[in-house]
Amino acid sequence: MIFLTSSAPRRSRLRSLGVSVGALVAAAALALTGCSVDKSGGDSDKPTIRLAYQSFPSGDLIVKNNRWLEDALPNYNVKWTKFDSGADINTAFVAKQIDFGAIGSSPVARGLSAPLNIGYQVAFILDVAGDNEALVARNGTNINSLADLKGKRVATAFASTSHYSLLAALDHAGVNPKDVDLVDLQPQASLAAWQRGDVDAVYTWLPTLDELRKSGKTIVTSREVATWGKPTLDLGVVSSDFAKDHPDVVDTWRKVQARALKQIHDDPQAAAKAVAAQLNTSPEDAANQLKQGIYLTSDELTSAQWLGTDGKPGNVADNLHSAAEFLAEEQQIPSAPPLSTFQNAIYTKGLPGVLTATQ
Repeated sequence: MIFLTSSAPRRSRLRSLGVSVGALVAAAALALTGCSVDKSGGDSDKPTIRLAYQSFPSGDLIVKNNRWLEDALPNYNVKWTKFDSGADINTAFVAKQIDFGAIGSSPVARGLSAPLNIGYQVAFILDVAGDNEALVARNGTNINSLADLKGKRVATAFASTSHYSLLAALDHAGVNPKDVDLVDLQPQASLAAWQRGDVDAVYTWLPTLDELRKSGKTIVTSREVATWGKPTLDLGVVSSDFAKDHPDVVDTWRKVQARALKQIHDDPQAAAKAVAAQLNTSPEDAANQLKQGIYLTSDELTSAQWLGTDGKPGNVADNLHSAAEFLAEEQQIPSAPPLSTFQNAIYTKGLPGVLTATQ
């Protein structure tokens, strides 16, 4: 594949769009196979639902582990593909290789903006970022505040919610990002660089975050960044074309996601066990990680503050618009679309009835 050996300027241009070279390789691989990486239990006579997931503690992992979607949709093949970041998931959507995705609000704001203009809609809120995303400085680097990042090497996954929160934190502290050596690394790669001493600090998410905390100091969390007017969310998005053609599937998917959030609240032990199985960790560690996020109830999800109701999109649209405006100010995207773009990108069909039926 010729683009693997493309020049550094081309890679830079791809990054400016929030698209990674690695993600293009992944999308190309998906295009070649015609389905997701996980082919287990596939039936060629059934239509396939393709889901992108990430390995962070969430109800999405509970749904996957317990095979709730497979059980609820026996007439479909359900294919799960693991991605490392929202930028990679955006690339897969551009390549039309996935139908649903678990992705952060900043990548969604980027995806709905030019030049990507991805045709997807927000159908669910997996979590509101709290202490499950944070900036951690390695012990011995003499970093005790955001101001101390000047001249330091800081890793984060570009075009992710962590990247957005890092830029927002630097802006709040009056630190010019140009004065910080920002490095684009996915969570596991940032951990390896941390262990080698190649980076001084990392802004990332769980479970990698907890590994960094063992030999580092938390400087700021996304919970605190949210109080500065820059909250971040993990969202469930669906291809607009898929939602138009299969609204019943979208409803079923939202129901099992709401069921997972309910389990996090009502049976945290069972929720932790399922997440632990997906993260290959202990239920105790998974329970601790789940406690660091903010998980909404069905009533909260369908309130004006969040998704809203049928025909009346909630403040998630304002949140995404604000994120896009900030990304434009930081020259991460050319410009922010109007608020109406984000309001139209909230899939409210059937709300609140679809979710309240799971209570």
